[in-house]
Amino acid sequence: MDKEKNNSLEKIIPVIPLRGVSVYPHTIMHFDVGREKSINALNTSLLKDEKILLVPQIEAIEENPKFEDLYDYGVVSQIKQTLKLPGGNTRVLVEGESRCKVLELANRDNYIVARVEIIEEEEIKNPTEEMEVLRRLLLKDVNEYVRNNPLITQEMVLPLMEINDPILLTDTISSYLDLKTEDYYTLLKEVDIVKRLKTLHEIFLKEIEYLRIEEEINKKVNVQINKSQREYFLKEQLTAIREELGEEEDESLVDNYIKKIKKLKLDKDSQKHLLKEANRLKTMSMGSPEINVIQSYLDEVLSLPWKKTSKESYDIKKAREVLDEDHYGLNDVKERILEYIAVRKLTEGLKGPILCFVGPPGVGKTSIVKSIANATNREFVSMRLGGVRDEAEIRGHRKTYIGAMPGKIIKLLEKADTKNPVFLLDEIDKLSSDFRGDPASALLEVLDPAQNDSFIDNYIEIPFDLSKVMFITTANSLNTIPPALLDRMEVIRIAGYTEFEKFNIAKKYLVPKQVEEHGLKEEQFSISDASIRKIILNYTRESGVRNLERLISKAVRRAVVEIVENEKDTIKIDGRNLEKYIGHEKIIDDDIPQQDMVGVVNGLAWTSVGGEILTIEANVMKGSGKLKLTGMLGDVMKESAQAAVSYIRSNQEALGIEGEFYKDKDIHLHFPEGAVPKDGPSAGISITTALVSALSGKKVDHELAMTGEITLRGRVLPIGGVKEKVLAANRYSMKKVLLPLANKKDLDEIPENVKKNIEIKFVETIDEVLELALIK
Repeated sequence: MDKEKNNSLEKIIPVIPLRGVSVYPHTIMHFDVGREKSINALNTSLLKDEKILLVPQIEAIEENPKFEDLYDYGVVSQIKQTLKLPGGNTRVLVEGESRCKVLELANRDNYIVARVEIIEEEEIKNPTEEMEVLRRLLLKDVNEYVRNNPLITQEMVLPLMEINDPILLTDTISSYLDLKTEDYYTLLKEVDIVKRLKTLHEIFLKEIEYLRIEEEINKKVNVQINKSQREYFLKEQLTAIREELGEEEDESLVDNYIKKIKKLKLDKDSQKHLLKEANRLKTMSMGSPEINVIQSYLDEVLSLPWKKTSKESYDIKKAREVLDEDHYGLNDVKERILEYIAVRKLTEGLKGPILCFVGPPGVGKTSIVKSIANATNREFVSMRLGGVRDEAEIRGHRKTYIGAMPGKIIKLLEKADTKNPVFLLDEIDKLSSDFRGDPASALLEVLDPAQNDSFIDNYIEIPFDLSKVMFITTANSLNTIPPALLDRMEVIRIAGYTEFEKFNIAKKYLVPKQVEEHGLKEEQFSISDASIRKIILNYTRESGVRNLERLISKAVRRAVVEIVENEKDTIKIDGRNLEKYIGHEKIIDDDIPQQDMVGVVNGLAWTSVGGEILTIEANVMKGSGKLKLTGMLGDVMKESAQAAVSYIRSNQEALGIEGEFYKDKDIHLHFPEGAVPKDGPSAGISITTALVSALSGKKVDHELAMTGEITLRGRVLPIGGVKEKVLAANRYSMKKVLLPLANKKDLDEIPENVKKNIEIKFVETIDEVLELALIK
């Protein structure tokens, strides 16, 4: 770009990027220049007596625009005058001369230059009929715009009436408009004068409509202000008239608040605080914005159930009937609730326990809480905590903030209209935190029976007694709950359901519920027991019954369609037509080995959605003693694999493994479903068994599953989640399960019908595991 082009239409010109300013050909405009590059370009142009190129920026906020931040069209202008301003800025008066297309941009001596192609536009002395029509439309637009815009007078636009040249007219009219950069660029780059006239007409129509809407809004605002002022003066006059006539004034708003506050009979400090707020209203003028703040605050406080309580039911027999009617199984939960009711009946002063139901999705954690409220004759309210990250959701905002309100705890108690409801805090393990605070820490006060009798919401500002509220929380996992918060709760685990329990739940609860919800009568739909069992075994392998209910709902919906469309009286689903209503069977356990194999072991794992079978595969190949682990494993499982290799090396002869495998063989351990993170201290014996099988060539019993951690000395350590893991083994039709001997105490948690289906063996050393797992 150092050499001038021979083509007379192409020039190299210094550039000033424009932001918030519109310059057109045939018009004069002034603006301030302050950026270093722009001042350098201006000085260069003045020294060389050259033109200056004005190019609009795409984004006005960009302080140091790059080439891609500038539009590709601009206006070549003549600098008419400059004026130095305080602060280093320069005011420039320019006259736009011609449009141009920017062909290339470059940096030169700390300013921008551009190679441009000048767009020559000659005066149109004989406009076409279409141009003349558009010219007249534009002049009408100008008159309409002036009528609606107080900033422009009729005298300012009179010279436009004398302009016949459409090019000069569009540029001159455009300079009267304060356009957005996009609209300015559209007019700048349009070479076709007819299209430019049409575009300007469309822009004018839009701007005129904006002015009309603005005027309507202003009128409405003025009416509201005038109305408020009128009401204020009328009230003042009415007060003066009553005083002259000697009439007594009606009970004032402030006296009404004071009367209600005293009626609450709160503690001395709380009552003093509220009376102080009420009395502040007397000293405020009618127009003060703080009046609304104080009134809203007092209305909110007075609407709370300070003394209201539901009459609790202490009838244990009735409570047992309600819980059994609503839910099948869940005996641990039911017994704990009955214990609570019995103690309340004797003491009538026990502070509400903080229960935490932990279990996989779909086992009925939330619905059992509703049944508890029903059984104890209390109101039920719930707060979803999943994703909550603002502490104000729990404690509320200060009332001085705009839009302030109490936290959800107080709002839900107001909704319940009683101070002793059953309060569900759902998904407490999914709380988050950010710069707005830590909601989990805010819950420490709420869920502490020793502190929550004087809970202070930021908005309410006075203590509220939460000790009579029965708080119940739910979670899928305890791992993400802060220890301090977990310490305040009594954890009750809901492990999941057996096939027998699922069958009874489906038959007694899910099928009747779906039939009723879909508008059918009991005699119009039936599903055989065998079909329900088939759905449980071949379509859903889950801890809860959520997917089971979805499939039953699907069958009922299709039955409804058939009844309505074909006018059938009844639909019966059995083994012959089950697939017609819910689809083909799903291959749920295709990764579970169906025969004895070398190096393949069924491990048992605990997840937030219940127990699962974790297939572990080991392979041995020639190499240099490397250990490769795949399957998105955590640190604990990697350490278990390394401990297993160390144990096998130190006991190689006893295990019947020949050769120096740690030197001349590579070992690959793989855990299928690689995209799912896996970690935990319960895969040690499973990994060891898979490695011994792969190195010795002995097959592993495919109907056996195991769980337990291993030490370097070969001891089997206890693990958690025994019930969930055994239920998972039962779901996947395992015949035998190996558990650590130290977990024998957990055998009582396992249902009797599961114990009948599975042979449970307890092991203390890895030698016992290998003896039972490897087929000789």
